Amino acid sequence: MDFVFRSRASSEKRSAVTKMTADPQQPRDPQAPKGRPTPKRSEAQTQRRSTASTPVNRKDAAKRQREARRADLAKQREALASGDERYLPVRDKGPVRRFARDFVDSRFCVAEFFLPLAVLILVLSMLPSAQVKNISLLLWLGVIIMIVIDSVGISIRLKKRLRERFPNENLRGAVPYALMRTLQMRRLRLPKPQVKRGEQP
Repeated sequence: MDFVFRSRASSEKRSAVTKMTADPQQPRDPQAPKGRPTPKRSEAQTQRRSTASTPVNRKDAAKRQREARRADLAKQREALASGDERYLPVRDKGPVRRFARDFVDSRFCVAEFFLPLAVLILVLSMLPSAQVKNISLLLWLGVIIMIVIDSVGISIRLKKRLRERFPNENLRGAVPYALMRTLQMRRLRLPKPQVKRGEQP
């Protein structure tokens, strides 16, 4: 008789579990087993927070995405000013790009004076004197030749230093990246220069 009662009780429990899995909306019998282990308090709190933070609709999701993008851009701006590698744009990341920046920032480059010289030559070319206009054309030609010679010299020296410093790294794009930096005035360069002129990178 005891075997019969035990079998009946266990079969009732199994049927209660089957009903709960079949119809999750039906209230569970307090005496019936749950069919799963009770979650820890920390796990339950994490699950509640993730459920609460999930956006309800597309508008909320787009708003949160915009806020996250704005925060990332703010971090990038701070990194460009401070040189923090963690939040720099992809094109500025890595030791190779950092060395290329330091190599350019540690010396005077003719190309960085291109904009002020171009403005000066433009002003001279607008004067009525034919002689001054000819001088401005010669200056323009001289500036271009000096920039080309200086850029070729920087390219050769930088390639050599990069091969010595980073023999196993991918150096693709580092030299054009450095030459583009030479065209910017030092105070306007981003990321901001981290070395002084004359200092070894």
